[in-house]
Amino acid sequence: LPSKICPVCQRPFVWRKKWEKNWAEVKYCSKRCSRARSRHSTAK
Repeated sequence: LPSKICPVCQRPFVWRKKWEKNWAEVKYCSKRCSRARSRHSTAK
């Protein structure tokens, strides 16, 4: 299965059935990390 690294927690996460339609747009491993993104700088 494809995997990505969460930019907030730096942990790998793998493809899930619920992300089947929008895997290309998925950036965060969880809703928690999605909400926490404003507290972390993701700019490089």
